[in-house]
Amino acid sequence: MSLVARVVPDVTGVDKVFDYLIPSELQDVIGVGDRVRVPLHGRNVPGWVTAIGSTSDGFTDVDETKLRSVIKRLGFGPSAEIAQLAQWASHRWCGRLRAFFVAATPSTLVATLPTARYQHGQVKIAGDAAVSSAVSESRSLLVQRGPLKSPIDVLVGAALVGPTLVIVPTVVRARLFAASLKRHGFTVAVLPDEWSSAAGGVDIAIGSRTAVFARVPDLRSIVVIDEHDDSLREERTPTWHARDVAIERANQANVSCLLVSALPSVSATVWAGDRVLKSDEQEVQSEWPHIQLIDRTLDERWSNSLLSSDFIAELRDHARRIVVVLNTKGRARLLACASCKSLARCASCDAAVEIDAEGQFSCPRCSTKRPQVCIKCSSAKFLTLKPGVSKLREEIAQAAGRNVSDVVEVTGGGDDATAIDQAKMLFVGTEAALHRVHEADTVVFLDIDQELMAPRYRASEIVGSLLVHAARLVGRSDRGGKVMVQTHSIDSPVLQAMVALRIDHYLHSVSEMRSFMKLPPFGALAQLSGTNIDDAIQELQRNVFVHVSASSDGSYLVKAADWQVLADALSEVEAAKGVRLKVQVDPGRV
Repeated sequence: MSLVARVVPDVTGVDKVFDYLIPSELQDVIGVGDRVRVPLHGRNVPGWVTAIGSTSDGFTDVDETKLRSVIKRLGFGPSAEIAQLAQWASHRWCGRLRAFFVAATPSTLVATLPTARYQHGQVKIAGDAAVSSAVSESRSLLVQRGPLKSPIDVLVGAALVGPTLVIVPTVVRARLFAASLKRHGFTVAVLPDEWSSAAGGVDIAIGSRTAVFARVPDLRSIVVIDEHDDSLREERTPTWHARDVAIERANQANVSCLLVSALPSVSATVWAGDRVLKSDEQEVQSEWPHIQLIDRTLDERWSNSLLSSDFIAELRDHARRIVVVLNTKGRARLLACASCKSLARCASCDAAVEIDAEGQFSCPRCSTKRPQVCIKCSSAKFLTLKPGVSKLREEIAQAAGRNVSDVVEVTGGGDDATAIDQAKMLFVGTEAALHRVHEADTVVFLDIDQELMAPRYRASEIVGSLLVHAARLVGRSDRGGKVMVQTHSIDSPVLQAMVALRIDHYLHSVSEMRSFMKLPPFGALAQLSGTNIDDAIQELQRNVFVHVSASSDGSYLVKAADWQVLADALSEVEAAKGVRLKVQVDPGRV
């Protein structure tokens, strides 16, 4: 009897597993998930062991005499449980298995693991009792916490029961939480730098998106902070989401999964059902800053300027630090009724409509068409809103009575704020300003409608996430934080929910729309693009369990009843030579 290791090579472009004999001297040291070196096409390459079996049990269909041997064990990789999770994720998001093993592996070789360091039994601080009870009973929860309330009590409540894995949107926030938890007496490993410490055993392992694949022994709970945040979604293919991986990992390990959010996603809401932990009504009021909606349809200058009178008044208070947000990339033009000033939108899904070649309103989100007539006043005359963004900085400076040099332009992504003069009092830029400016008294969204009415099924969730970021930023102010939102869509469910703090009402509304349109999480969706993919598309079109439609950008949308049906259908599509097929499951911006 010989032992065989199934190995996925760590080689770009190779999407296949290979079987290798395990030499007798390595049979007691090689385990599933370990990093090994194996021969492949004339080279010795690293890889990961995905499974181990015996030739006598029919583990491999390759003749034993033709199998080559593992050369050596390199070090620790993901545990056997994580290796299984990686294989599930590869199927779920139709991605290369290697991508998930890379996410689960430390950047440097780890030959030995340190001794476990557990201190939670000696920690005297109290955490959220309801959370501790849920973790003790292996129950999962959706925890609603406003943006001004720290989730530390949730983390403490979970960690008091046993080892906890915490996922946060950014490494910067991971380090801040880690510092606080260490002061309370917990042992903490910040991922990915302290991968070996986490694998050895600590009270809390914490990190950003890829930390969901971290090796954590004796795991009792997984906590996802701000599960609604798009930073938890991998933008590159495969487009996996840390929240969904966390849910599956907790399910496989039979431990608690705690999703924490100020404005939960529809996916989290449907997953949780009635397993929701909320603050009482009085507490909720204190967990949110003041959010002011500015109705631009009541402003006579609406067609000429982005600056409302309320906003100008705020600008002229030079004691307040103000962040002005305007996203301008890749947005459709908005049409407004010349008579009543209401935006032209789809009667079915509320997205901004376009004028097609036949002169009708056409919805880019759901393809509904209707005559070019205002729903509110029946006028047939419409104007295109043209915000003067080219001179926005100068216009703001003039309105504020300040020099243009006092208005700091903030662009680009990431959390690096080293190039920004934090001593300034006025900032203008894209949503990156919400991450790169350290603190603010007021955040102003000049044109939230561009995001709110974008032809994306998750438009309202994206807007909600932006407002949560803004609320958290002004929450640090000692001068009364405020979020100002300029809009022509004053009746938007997500905006009204944020002002009145009727989060449940908004979630019910958007869930009904998603359910009616069979969109995630009530259905499954993938976007396909690439070159020479006609045969692949035709093969999918023959599958009665999926629906394929062409998009205006040349890509294709594939819909199915659930992700399992979708994944099975996509896995059956074989890419011929010369075909470059890009698959995005659960695309965030469709």
